[in-house]
Amino acid sequence: MPSIPKTMRAAAIDRFGGPEEVTIHTLPVPEIGTREILIAVHTAGVASWDAAMRRGWWPEGKPEFPLVLGSDGSGTVAKVGSQVRGFKEHDEVYAYAFANPKGGCHAEYAAVAAASVGHRPRRLNLEEVGAIGTTGLTAWQGVERLDPGKRDPVVVFGASGGVGTLAVQFAKWRGARILAIAAGKDGVRLVTELVGLDLAVDGKRQDVGAEIDEFAPEGLAGVLAFAGGEGLEACVERVRPGGRVVHPNGVEPAPKQRRGIEIISYDAEPGPQQFARLNEAVEGARLKVPISASFPLEQAAEAHQRLAAGHVIGKIVLRVG
Repeated sequence: MPSIPKTMRAAAIDRFGGPEEVTIHTLPVPEIGTREILIAVHTAGVASWDAAMRRGWWPEGKPEFPLVLGSDGSGTVAKVGSQVRGFKEHDEVYAYAFANPKGGCHAEYAAVAAASVGHRPRRLNLEEVGAIGTTGLTAWQGVERLDPGKRDPVVVFGASGGVGTLAVQFAKWRGARILAIAAGKDGVRLVTELVGLDLAVDGKRQDVGAEIDEFAPEGLAGVLAFAGGEGLEACVERVRPGGRVVHPNGVEPAPKQRRGIEIISYDAEPGPQQFARLNEAVEGARLKVPISASFPLEQAAEAHQRLAAGHVIGKIVLRVG
């Protein structure tokens, strides 16, 4: 690794607001603690939660400005804290940097807790793995909680987004029989190409309830939801007694409680074991990471504008290193 500079380029905001608030700053390279890793960032994801934070949402407390966004990213280990084990300089890694107190991955360097860093799985390159630090954990841990049995009829709702495109692949690997509810003809085409799905439909134009009735006349074993709305309620209504509806916190409106089925909400959790399980799933599912758009760091505002325009199929990324 070249010597670590004192300053870095970063896409940051000085106040909450729209995409235009994202500008390029020159900031100090963050110092790491004894249990942290400094990552020379290669690729960073741009997702809905980054936009929510830009607009003013924060999980707890208040962040300091300038605020570097970027909930997930990949790169090369530049420095390792004195109490960190299992990582060394030059290792290729990816990170979960959700609400990271020292700034996110929309910068040339990010200081991340070692427990929130995983080794790059062999199957994926740095660009691909840079898109899944948060989305991959969210997708896989959702499938784990749903825990579908072999040939169980399952709906993945919101299947063409950054999380959903990964979840359909993980659920298929687990042996579930999947009805994917995607957005638009291009969303249906993408999820169909990713895996040999049993059925994919356009949730905006097709009758979701009728499609489910034909797909699973005896009812669904479960629903994995990454979006809300009337279509999701049609799915939940068709879950058979004893089934599960699983969704990450933040899905709005959240599914309503119904007698006889279990509603499970969750947040993605990083950690050494969680990254190990995710890497195993990446390899087992022969995961493909669909990247819909790639912007250089200097065009981070444009990436946020693309996100704000809606109908993002797959994941948007920033090229940093």
